Amino acid sequence: MANILWRSLACLALLALAGCTHSDLRPDYPRVPSTVLPVKADAPLVAYASRMTVGHGSDSGLRLISDSNDALLARMALADRALRSLDLQYYMFHSDATGGLLAQRLLAAADRGVRVRLLLDDLHVAGNDKLLRVLDGHPNIEIRLFNPFLERDPSLWGMGKQFAGDFSRLNRRMHNKAFVADGAMAIVGGRNIGDEYFDANESVNFRDLDVLAVGPVVAQVEQVFDRYWNSDLSYPIGAFHRHVPGPEKLEQLRKDMAAHARRFSQGSYAQSLVARVGDLAHEAPATDWAWGPTIYLADDPDKGNPDAGGKDLHMAPQIRAWMDGAQHRLTLISPYFVPGNKGVAYLQGMRERGVAVGVLTNSLASTDAGNVYVAYASYRVPLLKAGVQLFELKPDVRRGRHGSHFFGSSTGSNSLHAKAMVVDEQHAFVGSMNLDPRSVHLNTEDGVIVDSPELARALLAIFADATQPIHSYRVLLDDSGKVYWQGKEPGQPMIRYGTAPETNWWRRFKVNAGGLLPIESLL
Repeated sequence: MANILWRSLACLALLALAGCTHSDLRPDYPRVPSTVLPVKADAPLVAYASRMTVGHGSDSGLRLISDSNDALLARMALADRALRSLDLQYYMFHSDATGGLLAQRLLAAADRGVRVRLLLDDLHVAGNDKLLRVLDGHPNIEIRLFNPFLERDPSLWGMGKQFAGDFSRLNRRMHNKAFVADGAMAIVGGRNIGDEYFDANESVNFRDLDVLAVGPVVAQVEQVFDRYWNSDLSYPIGAFHRHVPGPEKLEQLRKDMAAHARRFSQGSYAQSLVARVGDLAHEAPATDWAWGPTIYLADDPDKGNPDAGGKDLHMAPQIRAWMDGAQHRLTLISPYFVPGNKGVAYLQGMRERGVAVGVLTNSLASTDAGNVYVAYASYRVPLLKAGVQLFELKPDVRRGRHGSHFFGSSTGSNSLHAKAMVVDEQHAFVGSMNLDPRSVHLNTEDGVIVDSPELARALLAIFADATQPIHSYRVLLDDSGKVYWQGKEPGQPMIRYGTAPETNWWRRFKVNAGGLLPIESLL
């Protein structure tokens, strides 16, 4: 989310150019509503979901996806097995190695008659949509853009002057992540589509969480998808272009994607996946799923409209009411954690009534948003004085060294990206929502809440592993009230740090200087 902030700041220098923008939007372009297709009982995924849900009544089944490789394979498996429809909603969909591989699966699904609807936030699409436009030319694929930039120039000049002229709208982005196949199975969570979310990036990879869902909650996801798809803020990608790519472009794209897939399959990353493909072809028994009453929460799409207003559009109050039920333990995992004074007071109130509160977020060394980190740092002392336990993820944890699937096995550094909460070892949330002002007030978000001790325990196990001193730094206060960090390496004694570990003075100077700007409400 740091890109939004820096593009927002850049626009301030271009404010005088606000009147220089023009619109590439074709107002006469048809925008035909569509809704979820009826479920067909003979579709393989529908039949699978039906077998899993027998005997579970109104409960839904969830499987936690903590392994990045499994997350990619699960999406590929759904795309490959879909018979009727694929509905995808994402903040980012990169055209890199893994994004290209998944796009090839979507194209193959469309070729065999599957209707594909792809809804993307426009922040990372504007001016970089050549591949998407070609895909949109397929008769079974439709791509829409949420809250779009009207001018398709991706340069700092082009984006900056649009932000300057329409800041209150363009500052609001669709951060939701959902993938639904045949109305029978859905993936919801924190991952976007791109190499860094699937442990395939050589420099930095995000540690993230999703859930694979069956049962009644899937229909809830589809209903919300339809609301976003048919929203006044969603526009067909073709509405921004005068030229329609011909069928020869689509045929060339097929060839290019096939060549890419062959090259991809020869790499070490793909080879590491081969042994696990069979696991996805094999249907897991119902006992491998966590079952319980489940609700899908999502902000109303009109939250992206600054003129709509109204807290009834937001899911945050529902999350707050759910957290209020904590009796003895509240566990929070958020890569970007900026509680604000109200959040600090809320967690202080939790502690005063005896609720243990633990928070896992990024360290300065692992975060991709130093400006968010420095805002969070301003609240550490009152949180620690209230008895809140704070942990900051190290950038160099490895599955190969410590055995946890959550940490992956890539050679690059790690950055926390998972968004999860657990109330009392009983209730769990997994979704796209960070605990920061942007997620609460500006962006649209989504996620699932389930009443399931099994899923809650799985998340708590990840939290317990991630907060070990070999994986994270414990943030503490000394006798004088000054912050320090504590961590260790395997087989070594505990180490105490007086400044943010694994950072140099220049990194600390830059983020602290950025913290002088009055921008917390944008983070």
